[in-house]
Amino acid sequence: MKVVATYLLAVLGGSTNPTAEDLKAILSSVGAEAEDSKIELLLSQVKGKDLTELIAAGRKMLASVPSGGGGGAGGVAVASGGAGAAVVEKKEEVKKVEEKEESEDEDFNLDLFA
Repeated sequence: MKVVATYLLAVLGGSTNPTAEDLKAILSSVGAEAEDSKIELLLSQVKGKDLTELIAAGRKMLASVPSGGGGGAGGVAVASGGAGAAVVEKKEEVKKVEEKEESEDEDFNLDLFA
């Protein structure tokens, strides 16, 4: 993963076709190392390809990968949107009740030293 990140940093830094030496220089600048075989494998797989097209293709692949515990998570997210408003309303109601209770306490002189 760090080889891929290093490649992306090199491209973002302006190098349209980073070499193995470029990637090693970036890694060594932060005290990291990577196996030459991994660097060469990555470079051989991206050689002659546009980075934005690779990222777009990767996104399409990731979209088909199931993530999480199935369909249940989606329903929870939808339900939480409406529940948030209900929680806010309940908090406002609780706040109003607390304000009434405080005003009732003020009517009594509960000062021990009065």
